[in-house]
Amino acid sequence: MRSTFMGLETARRGMFTQQSALYTTGQNVANASTPGYSRQRVNFSQTEPYPGAGMNMPQLPGQMGTGVKADSVQRIRESFLDVQYRNENNKLGYWQTRADSMDKMESIMNEPSDSGLSTVMDQFWQSLQDLAVDPTNSGARSVVRQRGEAVSETFNYLYSSLSTVKQDQNDQIDVTVKEINSITYQLDQVNKQIGSVEPHGLLPNDLYDERDRLIDQLSSLVNIKVEYEPSKGNADPKAEGTATVKLINDSGSELGILLGGSSSNQLNVNYNGVDGSVKTISIGSTNIDFSNLNSSGKLSALIESYGYESNGSETGVYSKMLNDLDNLAFTFAMEFNDVHSKGLSPNEIASGKTEEIPFFSGATPTDVQKGYAARIGLSDQINASLDNIATAGGTDPTKATLGDSTNITALANVINQKLEYSPNQMSDFRNYYQNVIGGMAVISQEATRLAANTSSLQQSVDQKRQSVSSVSLDEEMTNMVQFQHAYNASARMITIQDEMLDKIINGMGTGGR
Repeated sequence: MRSTFMGLETARRGMFTQQSALYTTGQNVANASTPGYSRQRVNFSQTEPYPGAGMNMPQLPGQMGTGVKADSVQRIRESFLDVQYRNENNKLGYWQTRADSMDKMESIMNEPSDSGLSTVMDQFWQSLQDLAVDPTNSGARSVVRQRGEAVSETFNYLYSSLSTVKQDQNDQIDVTVKEINSITYQLDQVNKQIGSVEPHGLLPNDLYDERDRLIDQLSSLVNIKVEYEPSKGNADPKAEGTATVKLINDSGSELGILLGGSSSNQLNVNYNGVDGSVKTISIGSTNIDFSNLNSSGKLSALIESYGYESNGSETGVYSKMLNDLDNLAFTFAMEFNDVHSKGLSPNEIASGKTEEIPFFSGATPTDVQKGYAARIGLSDQINASLDNIATAGGTDPTKATLGDSTNITALANVINQKLEYSPNQMSDFRNYYQNVIGGMAVISQEATRLAANTSSLQQSVDQKRQSVSSVSLDEEMTNMVQFQHAYNASARMITIQDEMLDKIINGMGTGGR
């Protein structure tokens, strides 16, 4: 038999369900500006019809609906767009960091300019040529010494400035590692909270949002892959489960696990390579040779800028530039000293005795080349006296004249000599330096271009993702009106049911009174 009060229950369910939808709409409006928030919706579903199938069910023409219920509150999110966004975010983190590093290097090298090394060297060569015109001119000798000192100071400045930025890269690596470990720890805590809620049949949407926000941050730092494991117990079919975050290379191969189902693993960068460079990265007990990492992200870009060991030697953007400066300064100074020591200075001519006088300090075949650009300077003899600058040629000071410019001319031609500025590579000073600066410019241009391209792609994917997940106030206001009217209609149904019951209870059986 039908229940007289069945209509009241149907209307009551309608009111409660629409009220739940209004609460969820209010939640969306309140969090319209919350970073990482995904809009939510209430999934409506029909309640079980009456009567249920069974041997004792009443004989009715068919089943009747019993109303509606709020089945679940689900966040609106497209996982495919999340994967796309994180891939582009990872590339953007890499290329932006690399472009920033190259921008700093270009600012230090400052080429072409009136104060760069090439201009300082040209001024030095010009001073040598001016002295060759009149070797007896003490003013021209003074200019040569001053220009030589400027060359040394420029090399010193470039090496010192690049070394400072390189150390900054080291500090940034340490900060980035701490940030990665902090994020993975937070993810682990969120993971555990999700794992404790889902088995009870609930959908912890706010925890899902927080986890995705943290994963987005992590994706810019290292290349990751996220997998989900379903929760046990009475988990809702729409539950996402606990996340496992894996470090992968650019080919998609797994390198290590940053976040497992039950705990997170610490990531560490190990400076155990040549000259304190990076050799390995460890994740928990797993060691990965960085030269075989082939993985993008901010951390990789920082390490590539700072320097890492590859095939037994240090490589990297700043390590290579420092090495090129050492090659340039040492090879040039050693050749210049060799030519200078073979000439005769006014002091040698005056004393009648020969003395091998170097122009620059510490540039002989027995000296250590590494770091020479930071140490190059004028020799003590040149600093002590202008008349120690060897201008004349020959080996017999008793036959030499002060007006002889043979040796100073030879010194002026050192810039044009092809020397082995790098192993198995013969070049003159200008060409070698132009190759160094040109190579830097190409790398910088590529990094800037790819950073801009990747940024556009990342923004495009993010806009698509926001169009799905973000809160539209216009849409929420429309939903609010819709749910409010549905709530009012259900309330009106209760009023009608009340009038019907009043008629039955108070109006029936009163005929003839």
